[in-house]
Amino acid sequence: MALLNLIVPTSESAVIYSRWKLIGLALLLCATCEANASPESLFQRLLGQIQSLAPTTVPDDSVGLQSEPDFSAVNQRFQDFLDDSDIFDGISYALVDSSGSIYLKAFGDHSEDLVTMIASTSKVPAVMTLLALEEDPKSNFRMDMPIGEVFPVRGLYGDRTPLQLVSNTSGIPGLSSILTYGVHLCQFSFNPNIDFQECGQTLFTTGLLNTREPGEAFDYGGSQWQLAGVAAALSSNKNWNQLVHEYLAAPCELEVFTFGNMWEDLTQWNGSPDGLLGIQNPNVEGGAITTLSDYAKLLSVHLNGGFCGERRILSDKSLKMMQSDYGSLVPLNPTPYGLGWFIASDYEGVFYDPGAFGSVSFIDIGRGIGGFVAIDEYFQDDSTSPVRFLLSDILPLIQSAFDSAFTP
Repeated sequence: MALLNLIVPTSESAVIYSRWKLIGLALLLCATCEANASPESLFQRLLGQIQSLAPTTVPDDSVGLQSEPDFSAVNQRFQDFLDDSDIFDGISYALVDSSGSIYLKAFGDHSEDLVTMIASTSKVPAVMTLLALEEDPKSNFRMDMPIGEVFPVRGLYGDRTPLQLVSNTSGIPGLSSILTYGVHLCQFSFNPNIDFQECGQTLFTTGLLNTREPGEAFDYGGSQWQLAGVAAALSSNKNWNQLVHEYLAAPCELEVFTFGNMWEDLTQWNGSPDGLLGIQNPNVEGGAITTLSDYAKLLSVHLNGGFCGERRILSDKSLKMMQSDYGSLVPLNPTPYGLGWFIASDYEGVFYDPGAFGSVSFIDIGRGIGGFVAIDEYFQDDSTSPVRFLLSDILPLIQSAFDSAFTP
């Protein structure tokens, strides 16, 4: 069953939609939605639930690993999660440190090379692409530039900057307003008649109800992320996936990491990169597919000073920008959020990027570790439980395993 039917007449990128299908899309995109909640309150519940689960323990200063971490308790807890679930048939995870992947494990019907759609866990790699483009000496793209400088038409959002867009503080309504998106829904379509840059111009020139001034509110996701990606493409004269390949996939030697757009009908995803739809109109905030080992390589960049192998793809300055709190600086709905990362409010040095289907990545700067949990159940009523499970159960066990391998 299609979650969203987009009809694109030849005269314009008009979007015809039904309310119940949009609610379905909103539930998936908002990552922790509850069936009996109003669309306006869903995302706020997600943030409250996830942030309240963050543990508070930070290790004392340590002098080095004295033994290999023992992840048997972590593995048992993952297995218990599957055994107790009537929904999930598989789950898998990867752990990394500054050297790269250090542990991969799959449970149920997962394999270590499974390709999954990761929804909003795409956000951190999307920001990495933008920052790498900014750092390229041949590029004129800047995170603090008004995006009107690169769009070929005049628009309503020309004064917004990529930094504001991907910190969710641009004033452009996010996913909580998806029921009023209208023609902005082109960003969620794999219709071959919809072009990435043309859709971006539609977003740029069509105002959304309840648009605010930049810096007034935190409003997660949506058109602001797509505009950031389109601005990067226009600035570089390349498409989004070319940028992702040049700045992430090639230097990090990723086998499977690219962006498509399956949101129009998730049932058409067949699990193969060759079957990915919407590559001509990739969804920047939630369209990536990947494997455990490839996403692990991207996480290591955040722990080793910005390197993939011998090549540095991000500077310390960019990594610190991603971890800086922009979302709490606004007067309305202040939320601890950097660039792509949610910031765990109750303990130091932990950042995470949850996705709608239950995938989630994290880094623990204090311990120098990170992880990625993969899920491939795209049609179920409990997409938030893997994220809650990671933060309440799995992350403390991972931390304990590492702490036990250190001596003060």
